[in-house]
Amino acid sequence: MTKARVLLADDHKIVIEGLKSLLEPEFDIVGTVNDGRELISTAEKLHPDVIVVDISMPLLNGIEAVQYLKKSQENVKIVFLTMHPDVAYAVSAFESGASGYVLKHSAPEELVTAIQESLKGRTYVTPLIAGELMQSYKEGSHRDRDLLSQLTSRQRQVLQLLAEGHSAKEIATILDISVRTVEFHKYRMMEDLGIKNGADLIRYAIKHRVVSI
Repeated sequence: MTKARVLLADDHKIVIEGLKSLLEPEFDIVGTVNDGRELISTAEKLHPDVIVVDISMPLLNGIEAVQYLKKSQENVKIVFLTMHPDVAYAVSAFESGASGYVLKHSAPEELVTAIQESLKGRTYVTPLIAGELMQSYKEGSHRDRDLLSQLTSRQRQVLQLLAEGHSAKEIATILDISVRTVEFHKYRMMEDLGIKNGADLIRYAIKHRVVSI
């Protein structure tokens, strides 16, 4: 029987190596990546069946990367493996197109189960947050009414990179755009969000989980 093809995305090498050891008996590990932009390019080349991805990654976080990938690879299954027990992260993960959400301090067997369930077209949520997640949906508190959702994909990329401490010149190089374009996106976001300076823009990014600290 052909093994399902799995791509691993995490910016910690020790985690990647541990995941390979855990998953290789059950699945075909076709590749590993360390940041969100590399995840997109590698997934577009390899077309895996399942992607196991962390939320907090440099250059482009896991949720943003998955949202982008789902536009061209809607059949790929996504299982988030993260340290974040905050239900708001789980809601964002599932809204981006995830099939599973597992915490890094869960039992290792949970990740294998989550992948297997995703391949069957089912959804898996770690029992550690399942009840709280269900309550969040019942109360409708998962709906984000702030203006973040109105930002374009490029604006969110610029916002994450700014919050990670990159300069406008560095962001221009990373995204292959001009410094003037970076500054345009920065000030347009400040205007749209009603934010007066760069420091407040970064605080906004952290508060709304564009990046984690």
